Amino acid sequence: MAEITEKNETTTSTEVITEKAPAYDVAITEETEYVTLDDGSQYPVPTKDQWGVLREVADSVPKSGYLVILIEFCERFTYYGLSGPFQNYIQQPPPPSYPAETPGALGRGQQTATALTTFFQFWCYITPIIGAIIADQYLGKYNTIVVFACIYMLGLIILTGSSVPASIDSGGAFPGFIVALVVIGLGTGGIKANVSPLVAEQYTVSKAYVREQPKRNWLGRKTGETERVIVTPQATYQRLFSYFYIGINVGSLSAIFTTLMAKNIGFWSAYLLPTCMFVPGIAVVILGKKWYRQNPPRGSIFLEVFKIIKLSPKYGLEGTKPSVMAKTNPALAEKITWDDVFVDEMRRTFKACIVFCWYPVYWLCYSQMTNNLVSMSATMLTGNVPNDIMQNINPFTLIVTIPIMDRIFYPILRHYGYPMRPMIRITCGFFFAASAMAYCAGIQTHVYNSPPYFDHPNGNGKNHVSAALVIPAYVLVGISEVFASITGLEYAYKKAPAMMKSLVMALFLLTNCFGAVLAFALVSVAEDPKLKWMYTGISAATATCCILFWFCHHKRDAYDVEEDAIHRKKDEMDKYKGIEQEYEPDQEARGEKN
Repeated sequence: MAEITEKNETTTSTEVITEKAPAYDVAITEETEYVTLDDGSQYPVPTKDQWGVLREVADSVPKSGYLVILIEFCERFTYYGLSGPFQNYIQQPPPPSYPAETPGALGRGQQTATALTTFFQFWCYITPIIGAIIADQYLGKYNTIVVFACIYMLGLIILTGSSVPASIDSGGAFPGFIVALVVIGLGTGGIKANVSPLVAEQYTVSKAYVREQPKRNWLGRKTGETERVIVTPQATYQRLFSYFYIGINVGSLSAIFTTLMAKNIGFWSAYLLPTCMFVPGIAVVILGKKWYRQNPPRGSIFLEVFKIIKLSPKYGLEGTKPSVMAKTNPALAEKITWDDVFVDEMRRTFKACIVFCWYPVYWLCYSQMTNNLVSMSATMLTGNVPNDIMQNINPFTLIVTIPIMDRIFYPILRHYGYPMRPMIRITCGFFFAASAMAYCAGIQTHVYNSPPYFDHPNGNGKNHVSAALVIPAYVLVGISEVFASITGLEYAYKKAPAMMKSLVMALFLLTNCFGAVLAFALVSVAEDPKLKWMYTGISAATATCCILFWFCHHKRDAYDVEEDAIHRKKDEMDKYKGIEQEYEPDQEARGEKN
């Protein structure tokens, strides 16, 4: 075997390397590969042996990432602040005076309230496709967020103006509310489609690297020793999206204030607060422009994907490749704008996104918190607490649970060699969601069995049951979000090829639309005394999905680990291939190439 002399990057001496590259029958030099961070520091890429020995940890979140999280906080503060009182606003009639025991305005009943809040959910999660197309094709993520923030602001002004007492008395509140729902849903969808990919883009390190850091015990306290660890993008994205989700849920606590204001002052004040809060949100977007990492628009892949899907029934997915189309339909092949790689990546993307097909049932469980559970609380004893304030138990649960999972639970599992992979986390999420609905069925049955109104409390008055019994349902749904919703965001971004990230994120958000469609199908049973059977059915459907999801996809965790290893090996082979090509002329000159 020929020897090649090379200077090692970490020393000033020369070394003679005789190691043979895998799959190549030539002599090469193995050079230490480094990852360069934004501050200019360099760290070595982990070797194959180190992957089996060193534990994986997350990198620090970049400052620009926190700035995007702040934008999401302001938007979610506005969204949840105004949507928190929606069920009472639509369902209950105007009270004679304020403070009111159960505030209301439109007096349209529980079914209409559930239908409209479900429509709002549906609309907010289908408009991200519009926002994603505009961002990718024309404006870029940042400019699209600015445009849709202005649309959002217009909807807030309409909602606040139509909720004043004079508008309610004149009958103008209901049409104004419908217009506001459409405009606000368009605004929030355009922002939502781009803010989560934008926060992920702030972290630019694409390869794992090895570094030394202070060693910590299982409680996170420093032990005085140091250890070598592997910093991975996977663990970093998991932390980044956890922080992103914390921002969402801290913002959602605004419903505490708006529900109290709706009870004690009126709905106009409840909607004025999130409207005012949205102004600094827009200021953060505009004033922080220079801090964000921004990718320019490069053409919307949505349009090309739609064209491929349109052609695939006739030609097959493989037949839409330009190389194949040139033989079957040369005239059409000259007009298409994609290449073979695009079709392969689209196939791989849809194959990975098959796990999202189960999420509509999960979102059906989740949506009960903001409509039917609010109505259930209105039939129970709440004291001086607004019935719609109960839904804030959910974000409190997330704010407490997410840091525990991120800093203690997940690191402990990784430390002992049992990382909790995405499929098992999603399965746990479905389990807790099914448990929440089963619990709701039990509580609703208890309400129906209690005096004085038994199974017809709504519209008559409150049964003698404490609304505190509803709290565990919100806690269970919150725990399910930690496992299912956060993991879904993380998995969507991780599995998407670079050019497909907006598409995959939109597909994940679209599952919420289908959850709203399922909720629409249940509006007819969203009334007393049918609610206990509705909760029972949702729980049974979610439990079935939990079992089937694990049965169908549990092997994907091992497959993803193997796929990541293949990608690392491919990068390594590409490095060796580059070295081989670099030395090939000299080998040929010496007559040493086989």
